[in-house]
Amino acid sequence: MNLPDRLGKYPVTEVLGKGAMGIVYRAYDPVIKRLVAIKTIRKELIEDDEKAETLSGRFRREAQAAGALSHPGIVAVYEYGEDEQYAYIAMEYVEGNSLREYLARSPNFDEGDIVSIMVQLLEALEFAHNHAVWHRDIKPANILVMSNGRIKLTDFGIARIEAADRTRANVIMGTPGYIAPELYVGGEVDQRIDIFAAGVLFYHLLAGQAPFRGRAEAVMHDVCYHDPPPPSQADPQHRWPQYDAVVARAIAKAPAQRYASAGAFRAAILAEYAQPVSTTISESTIISNVVRPIAVEPSTPSLRNTSLSTPGTSTPPPTGWNATVLASIEIELARFVGPVAKVLVRRAAREHRQIEPLTQALLESIDRKEDREAFCRAVTGRGMLRSGSTITERPATAPPGTSPGPPMTPAELEQATKLLATYIGPIARVVAKRAAANGLSKRDFFNELARSLENDVQRERFLREAAMS
Repeated sequence: MNLPDRLGKYPVTEVLGKGAMGIVYRAYDPVIKRLVAIKTIRKELIEDDEKAETLSGRFRREAQAAGALSHPGIVAVYEYGEDEQYAYIAMEYVEGNSLREYLARSPNFDEGDIVSIMVQLLEALEFAHNHAVWHRDIKPANILVMSNGRIKLTDFGIARIEAADRTRANVIMGTPGYIAPELYVGGEVDQRIDIFAAGVLFYHLLAGQAPFRGRAEAVMHDVCYHDPPPPSQADPQHRWPQYDAVVARAIAKAPAQRYASAGAFRAAILAEYAQPVSTTISESTIISNVVRPIAVEPSTPSLRNTSLSTPGTSTPPPTGWNATVLASIEIELARFVGPVAKVLVRRAAREHRQIEPLTQALLESIDRKEDREAFCRAVTGRGMLRSGSTITERPATAPPGTSPGPPMTPAELEQATKLLATYIGPIARVVAKRAAANGLSKRDFFNELARSLENDVQRERFLREAAMS
């Protein structure tokens, strides 16, 4: 598929996802010098002019709703635009995975992570509601888990701005199982439709399964007329019964019986948790998934069920290595550098054929000496490195084949770090700082950064984007 050269002012570099009516692109903002995700709809695929106008209207509504919300827990929208072929939204480019992907892989979260997710979500919802915006499609696919453990709420494509569009207030839009009863029966609608959907999510996190499941018609009937069992009873391990009453109130059939606000819902959760809440999801949960760039799915019915393309995660190990050995080393390294451990281990394994030089190479990615020592102890404890080894110092020489040059300026180093972080996450700061310390020319500096990426496609794309900056 041919990429458009640009959309508006944004040069397009890659397809992130596609569906029947639109495509999500990775692009670059040449003015502010940052990566963006661009959601598009193709007008040519909509024969009905009225439908085309409605779809464009939903895009405009998303730009208006999310664009007015500047909050760390909400994906930022930068610009709405149209040309002859596309309507598009330029938005924040987020590194991570959707909560849906985490639930699909491992539906059982620990209590601390569940509370952190809900508190972060409800803080974002409270901010949106205080600015008279109701999301109307809270669900795992619209909650992005970043590589630093923070979450972001996205896809305001069917949001409603209070006091606007009142004639369409009760149109049934959303995802079955998360749609509040009043939307089905035509009752009064307010921000408590988001409280209901957040309650459904809380139930799912606690019980490991959604409270309303099955065909759309059966789900609608259950949402309106049947109460699910408490989450502690649905959970095979019968955990956390203290939250049963909190969930029951959040998903009450009558809006008046629910929490009046996201803040009240959050306070009820915190009262039952009764201990400090982490502002991020735990590292052990984050590293359970392969980190990749997230661009939210285009907000059209045809695209909502289309997963974004992801690179394969079952590639064979480099020649001469046992996959189990490398996986064990990856687990230990991830304690210190996070999800990028997978990339670092495979890169080192392609260059080294024995445990000790492999471990020595991996030490370059660990910043603190005590952490390097802990990593060596862990590898020794797994029986892969001989006891008493002292390879805890990082090499001090520049990479072979590089030429000296003027040092990178602080601004250039910061820009390069931000670009690299979109590929490998927070460890980018360590990698860039180490490369800059070698006094490389700008060309060799970026080539050295590209070596930290997993494959030639990523390396070529990184160097192309670096040349734009």
